[in-house]
Amino acid sequence: MLEADLTSGGSLTKLAYYSTVQHKVARVRSFENSGRDAEQEHEPPYEVSVQEEVTARLHFVKFENTYIEACLDFIKDHLVHTETKVIQATGGGAYKFKDLIEEKLRLKVDKEDVMTCLIKGCNFVLKNIPHEAFVYQKDSDPEFRFQTNHPNIFPYLLVNIGSGVSIVKVETEDRFEWVGGSSIGGGTFWGLGALLTKTKKFDELLHLASKGQHTNVDMLVQDVYGGAHQTLGLSGNLIASSFGKSATADKEFSKEDMAKSLLHMISNDIGQLACLHAKLHCLDRVYFGGFFIRGHPATMRTITYSINFFSKVPPRPRPAPGASLLPCARHPNQYSWGENYAGSSGLMSSSPELCPAQRARSGTFDLLEMDRLERPLVNLPLLLDPSSYVPDTVDLTDDALARKYWLTCFEEALDGVVKRAVASQPGCVDAAERAEKFRQKYWRKLQTLRHQPFAYGTLTVRSLLDTREHCLNEFNFPDPYSKVKQKENGVALKCFPRVIRGLDALGWEERQLALVKGLLAGNVFDWGAKAVSDVLESDPQFGFEEAKMKLQERPWLVDSYSKWLQRLKGPPHKCALIFADNSGIDVILGVFPFVRELLSRGTEVILACNSGPALNDVTYCESLIVAERIAAMDPVVHSALKEERLLLMQTGSSSPCLDLSRLDKGLAVLVRERGADLVVIEGMGRAVHTNYYAALRCESLKLAVLKNSWLAERLGGRLFSVIFKYEVPAE
Repeated sequence: MLEADLTSGGSLTKLAYYSTVQHKVARVRSFENSGRDAEQEHEPPYEVSVQEEVTARLHFVKFENTYIEACLDFIKDHLVHTETKVIQATGGGAYKFKDLIEEKLRLKVDKEDVMTCLIKGCNFVLKNIPHEAFVYQKDSDPEFRFQTNHPNIFPYLLVNIGSGVSIVKVETEDRFEWVGGSSIGGGTFWGLGALLTKTKKFDELLHLASKGQHTNVDMLVQDVYGGAHQTLGLSGNLIASSFGKSATADKEFSKEDMAKSLLHMISNDIGQLACLHAKLHCLDRVYFGGFFIRGHPATMRTITYSINFFSKVPPRPRPAPGASLLPCARHPNQYSWGENYAGSSGLMSSSPELCPAQRARSGTFDLLEMDRLERPLVNLPLLLDPSSYVPDTVDLTDDALARKYWLTCFEEALDGVVKRAVASQPGCVDAAERAEKFRQKYWRKLQTLRHQPFAYGTLTVRSLLDTREHCLNEFNFPDPYSKVKQKENGVALKCFPRVIRGLDALGWEERQLALVKGLLAGNVFDWGAKAVSDVLESDPQFGFEEAKMKLQERPWLVDSYSKWLQRLKGPPHKCALIFADNSGIDVILGVFPFVRELLSRGTEVILACNSGPALNDVTYCESLIVAERIAAMDPVVHSALKEERLLLMQTGSSSPCLDLSRLDKGLAVLVRERGADLVVIEGMGRAVHTNYYAALRCESLKLAVLKNSWLAERLGGRLFSVIFKYEVPAE
């Protein structure tokens, strides 16, 4: 069966298809498992290999119905195989174009229920893509306000604006009902607009409307009542009659003004209809979907104004691929998915890189790509309020100064990333060529974000980092820092016994401060920070003791250490969840001695590391080998691993930052089972760029060294200032 589905309405055709993507992944394996002697002085602790891996990907493409033949050509050329017999289709076009599809593709059309596809697809996107829904606020900068994923998306009202309007009340994953609709929708705007302006293209019609002045055509309240409108409690600028002036005015109206008047007429009608249904069914969450509104400020502005005028129900206009989500919606909760920023065109982005002839033949495009994740992702059970949790500390869509700085920062870092990517694959003749393609693609993404910071949802340092990782993966650079991590882990492991002997020789109170300073010094070793990478590249001898000397003296910029020390004099924690940051000195000489101290106090420890690579962050697979090596040297760690008082888990993430609402389900289950009552988050990406304000239901430690001068100054400190934030939840 063809893993592609076609949704065709009266105006647009949406294609969704499933593919398997082969890409390279970096794997680590202990030498002990391959018969190699890892104890020799010159040997690294493990070997690194690059293997091929196949993952699942969903693709969504939008075509105007004018270009249905181009859509079918694409399916025929790329998606139809000899064993393919059937293609799924839904929407009015599944009937209208049935004969054409079957003739062109030589496939049987299997028609699916359009409402079921729409709702299951909408639920799927709301659950799997953070910041997919947004509120549109006129005259704000920017005008888009993205909504974080709510753990419970039900109930809601979906107003789907296609050729007509469908209004659906959605109560659960499988319980929904069509409650109303209208024949006056996007098709009406397109059709009447074409008759009025002789403009046949939907986007061109919207462009005309954006330049028009509706008051030249519409009759306003002040035109009817004059100054008396104030006694009625009405604004004089309200539309009293759409196109009302056209009947009496003896003049020609411009195409722009007529298009704008038509847009206001239809949008206001839809807004009022949605408001009435929301009131009727007692729903305070309204989603608007369909291509009529997607990325078009004029339509979103008028619908938002209309629904605000008629009620206080907060409108959440959002792009709803809905009915084009058949491949994933059949089993919506079996996997978790994530947007692939490298392949998605983004909200209001320009068309993808097609040659002019192909673009002319195919019309305008919207692209969305989603990758299937290996394991389901869920909320951390310890979040105080998952519905209000926002991972990111600064919203760059809001903060223009910070946005300008970080976009420039990532641009200036591109040369170093390209150099590192090429160096990671010395035996590949095409590495430089692929690295240059990565540079060009990521640079174009950054330029898009300069002009449209809302293109991929809320713009944050996390999204900039994740987009870079996605682009690196697209051009087969799965782990540019794998050799760096391998070398640094080997060096740090050799230093571990000496560090432990030094700590054990200290008195209890002195040791606690030394452990914290060790954690902070280890966190300095972050190749993602230019101030650090410059030092590491220019001075190969820079090590653990040198990093300690870089740290800010106490009192630190944020200093809760005294409060933490007092807590340590009390009973031990039951279980600590620790999110590790960097490989090498950070995890081995900083985190593991801290873990060892907690274990000695009788606290169980869950050490969570990234599932996949990002910068020089330690991965779960690397942590297993590191823990095995440390256990061979240290009886405390050895017995804790053996007795399962120390457990190593993966986070489900491949990001330098941390989203506590999307964590590996197995980790969340273990946290609940073990009764974790302390969360430790270390590193600038995980504890400053994200989660600085995260509220938890248990005690937490957030610690980092500020390795960016601009950020440090903004927070009131300087380079290598220290954040040590110990928080206890309110009673």
